[in-house]
Amino acid sequence: MAEAKKKKKKSRFMDTFSRIFETPTAKLGGILLIIIVVLCVGAPLFTKYSPNEMDMTNMFCRPNAEHWCGTDNLGRDQWSRLLYGGRYSLALGIIGSLFAAIGGTGLGVIAGYFGGQVENLLMRFCDIWTAIPGTLLCIVISTALGSGFFNTILALSIGAIPNGARMTRGQILAERTKEYLEAAEAMNCSKLSIMFRHLLPNVISPTIVGTTMGIGATITQAATLSYIGLGVQPPNPEWGAMLSAGKNYVMSYPYLLLFPGLAIGFTTLAINLMGDGLRDALDPKLRK
Repeated sequence: MAEAKKKKKKSRFMDTFSRIFETPTAKLGGILLIIIVVLCVGAPLFTKYSPNEMDMTNMFCRPNAEHWCGTDNLGRDQWSRLLYGGRYSLALGIIGSLFAAIGGTGLGVIAGYFGGQVENLLMRFCDIWTAIPGTLLCIVISTALGSGFFNTILALSIGAIPNGARMTRGQILAERTKEYLEAAEAMNCSKLSIMFRHLLPNVISPTIVGTTMGIGATITQAATLSYIGLGVQPPNPEWGAMLSAGKNYVMSYPYLLLFPGLAIGFTTLAINLMGDGLRDALDPKLRK
């Protein structure tokens, strides 16, 4: 019996995984994302230069066989900085979205399950929260906490919590009157057990999709913070910081902005395409 259950769980996972890549766009996004992640994680294997290695004799070197993406105003290899900077950008996007999903899901489950005054209080708080534009809120939080990698993660995650809370709360409201919850209450299950053991698994799919789709937006927002000097600080390479460093030379050396911009664009595109495939794979209406 135990082996049969394991096989059943494995087949469901494999079925979901295979459905993600049923569409050509999801396949394209998956391949592109894998390439980007492999290049960034294995950066030392794909470049012979350190990201902060300066060569004053090769300042503003245009893209060539030696420096594929050229060099910047300090003679640093842009290809190397792109790969190492991708580590920061991907980490900011993934960790920031994950923290936001955890916080938003927790608030949404509590508000949706308890209802009444608890729901009104939490949702009105979220209304005030969302009244502030996301980027502006991130700027305010980053200014208050200071720049840096971990402070940037906090700013990105705090600003995205209300959206996750609203989405989860809506899903909980649709599930709150189901019979399995009445059965759990009849068995004297604790409220925490009902919320996070019974309710949450039945509403987690939209949260997973929303979190995946939000990674691309979080990467873009992290680049915005770094661009205005509130994110990852020099000399650490990060795509937004690279854009900020190259903006003063856009007319003479446009490649300093072109390559970091393309990196952000292609990464966001790949994640969004993957998110579309994940949404279709987890949609019960599309299952046979």
